[in-house]
Amino acid sequence: MRCLRLALAQINCTMGDMTGNAHKIRQYIQAAKNQQVDIIAFPELAVSGYPPEDLLFKPDFIQRNLQALDQIKTDTAGITAVVGFIDNGQEIYNSAALLSDGQFKAAYHKICLPNYGVFDEKRYFKEGESILVTVMRGIRVGICICEDIWSIEGPICSLVNDGGAEIILVVNASPYHMGKWKLRQEIIKRQAIEHQVVVAYCNQVGAQDELIYDGHSLVYDQNGEMLAQGWQFEEDLVVLDLALPDKVKARTVCRHHNCQAYPLETIEISSAVAKSAALTKEAIRPLLHPLEEVYQALLSGIRDYTRKNNFSKVLVGLSGGIDSALTVVLAVDALGKDNVKAVFMPSSYSSAASRADSHQLAENLGIELWDLPIQTIFASYLTNLAPLFAGLPPNSAEENIQARIRGNFLMALSNKFGWLVLTTGNKSEMSVGYATLYGDMAGGFAVLKDVFKRLVYQLAEYRNLSAPTPIIPRRIIDREPSAELRENQKDSDSLPPYPVLDPILCAYVEEEKGLEEIVGMGYPQDTVKRVIDLVDRSEYKRRQAPIGIRITPKAFGRDRRLPITNRFKY
Repeated sequence: MRCLRLALAQINCTMGDMTGNAHKIRQYIQAAKNQQVDIIAFPELAVSGYPPEDLLFKPDFIQRNLQALDQIKTDTAGITAVVGFIDNGQEIYNSAALLSDGQFKAAYHKICLPNYGVFDEKRYFKEGESILVTVMRGIRVGICICEDIWSIEGPICSLVNDGGAEIILVVNASPYHMGKWKLRQEIIKRQAIEHQVVVAYCNQVGAQDELIYDGHSLVYDQNGEMLAQGWQFEEDLVVLDLALPDKVKARTVCRHHNCQAYPLETIEISSAVAKSAALTKEAIRPLLHPLEEVYQALLSGIRDYTRKNNFSKVLVGLSGGIDSALTVVLAVDALGKDNVKAVFMPSSYSSAASRADSHQLAENLGIELWDLPIQTIFASYLTNLAPLFAGLPPNSAEENIQARIRGNFLMALSNKFGWLVLTTGNKSEMSVGYATLYGDMAGGFAVLKDVFKRLVYQLAEYRNLSAPTPIIPRRIIDREPSAELRENQKDSDSLPPYPVLDPILCAYVEEEKGLEEIVGMGYPQDTVKRVIDLVDRSEYKRRQAPIGIRITPKAFGRDRRLPITNRFKY
């Protein structure tokens, strides 16, 4: 048997921190050396961080990435590393460096550049034109980058047919959305079986702005059997021994008609690491429960956005409602109770239950809650506006004044103490514009921006069940939702019930279904029309909202870019 010890280093990179990223990569290289690894892979653009966006137009940014790669190279004596970086020449390339024995051996340039959803790589990168195979211990290892592996007729065909690859090593920065791990597993398993190769998939972990990376690196053998699986949402070094028969199995001719042959570069790596013992550590980590998966994604988003943007503490406005309750619990779980501040800002419409529940929640979490009443300020607004509002009935103007006073309080505290304000609105509200510009939308980071209301409740229940005693007071979960901006107000006064609203929103926003299709799902036509109209009319609000954590296949922001001025109607 021919044997190769492989390591997948799923690490959390910080955008633009070339020194810090290089230091981390070198640490993992040393850890792999300690385990007598032959070859270690790091994520896509691990040196610079992903996605760099218009930083790629800055020559200094690219130069520093190359300098950092040069530092990493010196640590590869006695080991081979595949490291994602930005290569440049006449064009800029999304690349993977092959480093070995302290030398830069070759670079692979990504061939398939994604240009959909959150990706716009064709704006920045030139497509690669050749494939790269390295030979170690008599085993041929082909190198790919992320999107390259998603096409059944992509460069993997040429790597196997022309390069004779027996292992495909893929470096990735594949963003998370709920359940995406299933799709990845299907793709990798299919490629492994289809091409009769081992596929090793190394993914990034952590968060970059609204994007979450879940790690979950994978290795499948040529029979479609899982050999390794990394942790979700945690840095991990997945190490395993790959054993291949001495005789290379004959390959069938590729069945695909559209696959392309690429020029081949082959690099022989002569050094081999002596092994003192076989591995005994389990390489397949268990998967998270679906709700825990989403919860961990939200924690990752809060933790990294706060830390990577140099905030030490966050501030949450508590209302007594479910959204602010879940937001503050997530913040405490992500950052620790000493780094979370909360404020309750009652008006005359705030109920005694809201006050009691907010204080009980703060006590359960062990955080201080400040009371900042807004009645007198609200009254002064009404007094000053009375001549202009005379004879007109109260409407959303009076409601929004209260929300904007609260927004001013939050931002004043943010400015005074340097705290990051976490907004608390959910995806259902943001979809239909049930939010106040410069009011409850005021803040720096929107934790629940991509979480529908029904999922908010599920996550709250999950968090309560996962604690020895419930954290979120039961009444917060059981009460009918209300903005409490007028007497006896309920969300259902302005919106369809959430069990009706959320599926319509999911169909329209995420699945791009039209009016007739959604009506065909069993929803009343007038309700569907109303919801679609609310979504379309609220684009101007969403454009001014803070960024928030992406957990669905189509979040507001990078995924969904619509004009504000738009007369297209169903």
